[in-house]
Amino acid sequence: MTPEDPAQDQGFLSHLIELRSRLVRAAASVLIVFIALSPFIREIFDFLSRPMIKALPAGGKLLATGVVAPFLVPLKVTLFAAFLLASPYVLYQAWAFIAPGLYQHEKRLALPVLVSSVAMFFAGMAYCYFVVFGFVFRFMTSFAPDNVTVAPDIEKYFDIVLRMFIAFGLAFEVPIIVMLLVRFGVTSVATLRRVRPYMIVGAFVIAAILTPPDVMSQLLLAIPLWLLYELGVLLAGFVGTRPADATAPTE
Repeated sequence: MTPEDPAQDQGFLSHLIELRSRLVRAAASVLIVFIALSPFIREIFDFLSRPMIKALPAGGKLLATGVVAPFLVPLKVTLFAAFLLASPYVLYQAWAFIAPGLYQHEKRLALPVLVSSVAMFFAGMAYCYFVVFGFVFRFMTSFAPDNVTVAPDIEKYFDIVLRMFIAFGLAFEVPIIVMLLVRFGVTSVATLRRVRPYMIVGAFVIAAILTPPDVMSQLLLAIPLWLLYELGVLLAGFVGTRPADATAPTE
């Protein structure tokens, strides 16, 4: 058996210590932002529920069926907002941990990818909140019979909103993913153009899985997903494939 290398063990231990430190800092940043937002819990939940309230008849409100729901759901919403606001710092901690092990060309690429990924995720959420929610909630409530009072449960409402935020945020990452696949030689622009019909079908399948079971929300995700794919293919043509000799590690 090969004897253990004390230097290697010490290096592994130092990496674990640094990882723990980065995780603690990331968690602390979320906690600090959450504490700062805690006086505005009601305002944050009102902001999140505004699209649904606008879709309800005049005077309509959300419904809390659970005993702790009026307290717990706004708390979850505020924690989610805190994580979003702290996400740039959280990603910075991830970047600071992995950066020393990257090649120079990977460093030049990784930081813009991280920044653009955060920006695109927020853009997807903004599109979901300001465009999709209004259409979808009005579309769904318009089918309610006259003798039915529409009063959505706040827990179920938050679950749908969170799922749609994540779905649209990830959908807006498609151009970045496409460019990276081409950049690292996993695929080519010609291949991406050739499989376009399959990607369009896949966009509608993904939209059907990730969104509520109504046509409007599926279309509002599938069509941007397809257009973002086309944008990724277009940008990948400018980015190109990584040069074969760009493999020198950082000095």
